Amino acid sequence: MAIFSNQATLTIGNTSVESNIAYGEILDVLTVSKTALEDAYTPGDTITYVVALRNTGNTALTALTVSDDLGGSAWNGSTLYPLAYMDGSVMLYIDGVLQPAPAVTAGPPLSFTGITVPAGGDAIIIYQARVTSFADPMSQGTVTNTVTVTGNGLSTPVTDSETVGVNSAPALSITKTISPAQVTDNDRVTYAFLISNTGNTAVVATDDAIITDTFDPILTDLTVIFNGTVWTEGTEYTYDAATGEFATLPGSVTVPAADYVQNPVTGEYTVTPGTSSLTVTATI
Repeated sequence: MAIFSNQATLTIGNTSVESNIAYGEILDVLTVSKTALEDAYTPGDTITYVVALRNTGNTALTALTVSDDLGGSAWNGSTLYPLAYMDGSVMLYIDGVLQPAPAVTAGPPLSFTGITVPAGGDAIIIYQARVTSFADPMSQGTVTNTVTVTGNGLSTPVTDSETVGVNSAPALSITKTISPAQVTDNDRVTYAFLISNTGNTAVVATDDAIITDTFDPILTDLTVIFNGTVWTEGTEYTYDAATGEFATLPGSVTVPAADYVQNPVTGEYTVTPGTSSLTVTATI
């Protein structure tokens, strides 16, 4: 919707008289809504966006351009983009019927051109964007991007925005090594477990994270150390000497959150995982 106004001037000789100001209103015939299908993001994830265009007028709107700013924001004289268009991902539906893909300028910013919305009809554009290393990975982070529609029959651009919050959760991986790699019967061997967390949330005792393993060959005379502290069987872990089954007890395993640093020059985030270590040294 846009408001316009006009005022006339009547001039007689050296005398001028102004009329009243007349106001009018241009009603929008096109509405746009933008929706993300994912509730939260993690850097590297893909977000699917749905842009719905509705033409309430009695004339088709042709040659429209639909642009997405991909969340661009100013940084040190440049623009950072937390989203990047996924090539080949766009689909266009007109009144529910799949159409050939529109012309795409990946940008950033991103644009789709040559869009037509029939009179009284709908156009739906579906596409995907990858979350880049410029997206805020820390707790409470968000990515907001705005879609803008311009073209024939539109007196002013039509816009809508969507905000997706960061996924606040641990992101865990575990690696296991054995030392020494070659042993003989009755030698001592150490199994080392490194638990890494690239997420923005720590693993705490109440999360009840558990590590299990079945040692084969079966081990005896275990010494278990977690983050430098010696554990006690039955308190922090259990071990079945008949089957070789090992398990940490709920509440024993904790892992700090990752540490994120934003480069002051480039604006890119780097991550240092939070880590915890578990070693099991025993006789084989």
